[in-house]
Amino acid sequence: MASTEGVKIHPAVDNGIKQGNASFSGGILTCKCATNPVKVRVGAQTAHNHVCGCTKCWKPEGAIFSQVAVVSRDAIQVVENGDKLQVVNKDAPIQRYACRDCGVHMYGRIENKDHPFYGLDFVHTELSSEDGWSAPEFAAFVSSVIESGVDPSRMDGIRARLRELGLEPYDALSPPLMDAIATHVAKRSGKLAA
Repeated sequence: MASTEGVKIHPAVDNGIKQGNASFSGGILTCKCATNPVKVRVGAQTAHNHVCGCTKCWKPEGAIFSQVAVVSRDAIQVVENGDKLQVVNKDAPIQRYACRDCGVHMYGRIENKDHPFYGLDFVHTELSSEDGWSAPEFAAFVSSVIESGVDPSRMDGIRARLRELGLEPYDALSPPLMDAIATHVAKRSGKLAA
């Protein structure tokens, strides 16, 4: 068995998973600017919270994974300093709105109505001081941390640490989310009834 000693994933999970509160109804996300921070109100509990190894998601300093969840796009409202937001990559499927000063991604939105996750926005709940957000459930795109510079020899220890934390490692999304994508594609192609 690979050693997990000293393996760090993300500050929000390194000391264990903080359980969510089913009656939690959202809170404020704040960027890292010391003055005039961007603030975004999330007016609902999040779902499918997970740690993500992709190279597109915002990660706090020193983290090899991001932590990201989804919420209905109707639940997102920029409440302060929205003029500081800019889209990181206009060609990406997820339009990630980041603070131009500190670089923190405040939310990600899919504008393509044909995308399986259209209507959901992606948020980083660790940007909130409120407790009760949905707990991380799995680890996605684990192998992608290699693309960000993690030595491949560390992967067994990283996967073992994720499992210790109760975050099953996947090199895609979790099976229920992959099923949702495949269902969407099958309905659009006519293979399944809409």
